[in-house]
Order: sequence, then C-alpha cells, then structure tokens
Amino acid sequence: MPTHHVGLLLYPGCLPAGLLAAADLMQAANLRSGQARFAVQWLGLRAGTVTCAHGVTLRAEQALDTAGCQALLVPGFWAHAEPQLPALLARHRPLVEALRSLPARVHLWAYCTGVALLAETGRLRGEPATGTWWMAPWLEARHPQVAWQWQQACVNGRRNATASGTHGYQAIVSEQVERALSAEVWRDVARFAVLPRPQPASPVFQRLEQVQHGNALMHRLRLLVEQWPASEARLARLAAALATSPRTLARKVRAAAGHTVGEHVRLIKLHQAGDRLLHTQQSVGQVGHALGFVDESSFRRAFKRVTGLTPGEFRSRYGD
Repeated sequence: MPTHHVGLLLYPGCLPAGLLAAADLMQAANLRSGQARFAVQWLGLRAGTVTCAHGVTLRAEQALDTAGCQALLVPGFWAHAEPQLPALLARHRPLVEALRSLPARVHLWAYCTGVALLAETGRLRGEPATGTWWMAPWLEARHPQVAWQWQQACVNGRRNATASGTHGYQAIVSEQVERALSAEVWRDVARFAVLPRPQPASPVFQRLEQVQHGNALMHRLRLLVEQWPASEARLARLAAALATSPRTLARKVRAAAGHTVGEHVRLIKLHQAGDRLLHTQQSVGQVGHALGFVDESSFRRAFKRVTGLTPGEFRSRYGD
C-alpha cells in the first residue's frame, strides 16, 4: 500500500503542539500496523527556522510550493476573540495566497483558528465545515457560502477536513488512520497513547459514543441524522440513503444500540440540542426549530423524557 505524505505547516505565531502530537500519532499508527503508511514533512512558506507561538522555534524542512505532499495539516494561531481575527488574517495574507495556490489534489486539513485561514483561501466554498465555537458568528458572516456544521467536532469534505478546538488535530488524524488502516488500529493507538476519552455532558448520551465506536454503519447513520431535520429522519429514508433495507437497518440498530431506529434518531438529535444549549446563546425554541422538531413543546417533552431534565435545567447544570 502507498505511503501517505502529510505536510505539517509551520508559520509565524502558529501553535505547534498539535503538529507534534499529530506526527506522534501517525508514527504510532505506522508502528501498530507494521506499515509505513504515513510520512510527515515539516513545511513553511520557505525552508528555514520559523518562530511559532510563545517564542518556540522549529525548522521547516521544505518550502510549501516545492513539497509533494498529498495532505497538509494547518494549525491554529493564538486568538481568543473575534476582534483579533481581521488583523491576524491580514498578517497571514501571503500564507493564505500560498495555500490557495496549492494544487486541488492536495487535501487541506485545518483545526482551531486554522479553519479561518482555510476559509480565507476559498477552498471551503460550497463545502461542509466546522470550527471553534467562538468564531462561529464571524465566520458565518464572512463566509456565508460555507455549509457550516457547528454541532460537529470534525467534518470531512471531499478535499478538506476541519475540526474545532486546539485538540482538533486528534479527530482529523483518527479519521485518516481509520481510512488508511482500520478502526482497530486507531483504537489501539488511542489506548496506548492514553488519549482522553470524550465524555458527553450528560451520561445518557454516552451510548452514542459506545454504539458507533468501530461500527461503520452506526457512524454513518449518526452523521446522516445530524445533517437532517428531526422530522425528516424517517426509517425508510435513512435506509435508502444508507443503501440498505428498512428491515435490515432496524435489525442492525436494535443489535448495536438496543432500541429502535426512531429512538436512536431521537437520541442523536437531542444530543445535538444539548450541545447547542451549552455552547450557543440560542433560546430553547430556536434550538428545537433549528434541529427540525415539530414544535417547542414536543421538543421540551422529548428532552425531559430522555435526559430527566428540562432544557433550561440541562443548560444550568452542565453549562460553563
């Protein structure tokens, strides 16, 4: 099998910790599989020393425009509020132009504030993407042509991958390792590397992580349901989109999750709702409407029945 050459992008002021960790994870995947499936290259606008955030210096082995990588991991830069973004992006305009000039065959992966750099290139236009929550209003206003999916921690498009948070590299690398090798390889890498296991705010939502782990069908089902309004995520339509029969889908969901497709859909949509309640300022009615529930009262009843809390109580208990 061919080696996947991944560029790790260094630029002035970037946060390099995620790049170093990503390199370690890909090397661990190579060791676990016994195959040299990933090779990393340290790249910059030009070869030489790059001063990263906090005065850390690292060396770019090669210039971006001369590298032959198949994918490029773009880290974030230090920022914590919207007013900082325009000046920082203006400072990195040469980098944005260099990224824009890369051949279309080069996949761009970005996380944290690196997503803002990727959006500036135009490569996300018409594509699904996500990013760090506090940038959401600014990015939506500046790049309305992007199909933003803030409820997802990681979104993989045709030629791009985006993830939220300073640890977003982990979600991107996990997806690539599973694609190139297997879900089993990534599980072992995650266990041996002692990576933190993501925990939903409410224990009731832990089942979602458990039933989809290593189960490709349940993973695809969750991604599909997250994209559709709750009122449209019906068994027959889901089965057709997943290229299976309603009976087979119902049987496999029952075997994996222990409940019906309808109950699983409801759990997924309510998990999305809980995420929005905690990380946005949307009202309860706005959250229910955005996710496709028939009306606010039915949304409130469903949320209370599954979590044991009203939406307001959930926000108060688990919110920051």
